Amino acid sequence: MESRRITVLSAGLGTPSSSRLLADQLVADTCELLTAQGYDVSVDVVELRDLAVDIANNFVTGFAPPKLAEVISGLVVADGIIAVTPVFSASFSGLFKSFIDVLEPSALEGKAVLLGATGGTDRHQMVLDYAMRPLFSYLRTRIAATAVFAGPQDWGSETGTASLLAERSHRAAAEFTQLLVAAQPAREQEAIKSLPFADLLAGITSGR
Repeated sequence: MESRRITVLSAGLGTPSSSRLLADQLVADTCELLTAQGYDVSVDVVELRDLAVDIANNFVTGFAPPKLAEVISGLVVADGIIAVTPVFSASFSGLFKSFIDVLEPSALEGKAVLLGATGGTDRHQMVLDYAMRPLFSYLRTRIAATAVFAGPQDWGSETGTASLLAERSHRAAAEFTQLLVAAQPAREQEAIKSLPFADLLAGITSGR
């Protein structure tokens, strides 16, 4: 059975946070779709608030403390990333950006990404397109076409907006799943790097 590993980045500050609630919904929809297609799915959830001090220390010392280093290592080997941030000052949170800044520029290259954001008003939903999408495009990731924003009204049941959020989440997860079941660039690179030296030399001498 093929497997896919997903890392969830939740930049919410509260406990529980709306960012984590949205991330959980996106994870549930994605896992359901991948499992239905016969994939074994593993999920690592990273609460960035738990790494705030380590991230700050990384900026000061230039070295990642053990816990942060472990998270980064897990992120590098993941097939896909679900990234959800609250909106502050019309952009992603400083904590979210700080974590991205401690990564190597090529760390996320080729990875499938599903974007999400939460905020106090729907006016903030454009942050997905003018802040988060450009950031992950710069990192050379493969981004699901649908990103998901959730405001306070989306968690209620009286107005029916919760069902609309569920529809958006399912559509985004379906697009994310398509990226995950396609050929994985990172896995192809690993396969090439793992070739024995003798085979690589034979390929060179034969002109392949």
